[in-house]
Amino acid sequence: MHLAPCTFTFVSPVKKIIIAIDGYSACGKSSTAKQVANILNYIHIDSGAMYRAVALYFLRHQIPIDHDSPELQAALPNIKLEFEFNTKTNRSELFMDGENVEDEIRGNAVSAIVSEVSTIKTVRKAMVAQQRLMAQSKGIVMEGRDIGTVVFPHAELKIFMTASVEKRIQRRVLELKIKGMELTVEQVRENVMHRDHIDTTRKESPLRKADDAIVLDNTHMSVQQQIDFVLDYADKVIHHNFVPNAQG
Repeated sequence: MHLAPCTFTFVSPVKKIIIAIDGYSACGKSSTAKQVANILNYIHIDSGAMYRAVALYFLRHQIPIDHDSPELQAALPNIKLEFEFNTKTNRSELFMDGENVEDEIRGNAVSAIVSEVSTIKTVRKAMVAQQRLMAQSKGIVMEGRDIGTVVFPHAELKIFMTASVEKRIQRRVLELKIKGMELTVEQVRENVMHRDHIDTTRKESPLRKADDAIVLDNTHMSVQQQIDFVLDYADKVIHHNFVPNAQG
């Protein structure tokens, strides 16, 4: 993995922390996390992308998405993931077994099954192990569904992002359109609602707000306002020893 170059003026702190950003799908976690990581000169890790890569691997190899599938269990040790910073796109991109799969994992075929894949206990165990290895030296911004509750329960700063369903659908439609993927609003709505249901009700590591997470409702916020929100708390933790308490 490569550190993202700092593109903004920010005094690099000696103290490095782990920033865990959890939240619902299509509420802007990636956009905010990437920019925060760039400003702090931290590594950005999109844990959701890792589960998408696993889903893509299963699709390619026609592996049944079944908790008891012998093929699935045998495949997990072979899925090697790493993030590399692309200086041309100014973002960290995911490589699976040496192949850049950043664009392919965002397709609708993967989106349709990624939540089911992420409910499988052995899949989550394998991904958490890789995520913890990536963060051994701290100085990371990691986003996902269970980062502050399971992967890094002792993270120094936890943010829980949310937004109205309608705003999240609007954002996802725009995101897909930019990537040349034309889906109807109803198709996107069905996918978002389906993922919300699975993410919040699954047995293994369901999506929930950590007790000490700070809520960021960005329904009416710009991306820059979201970035500033997280950086303000990061500054408090890094430079002023601020310890977040339970938030509403």
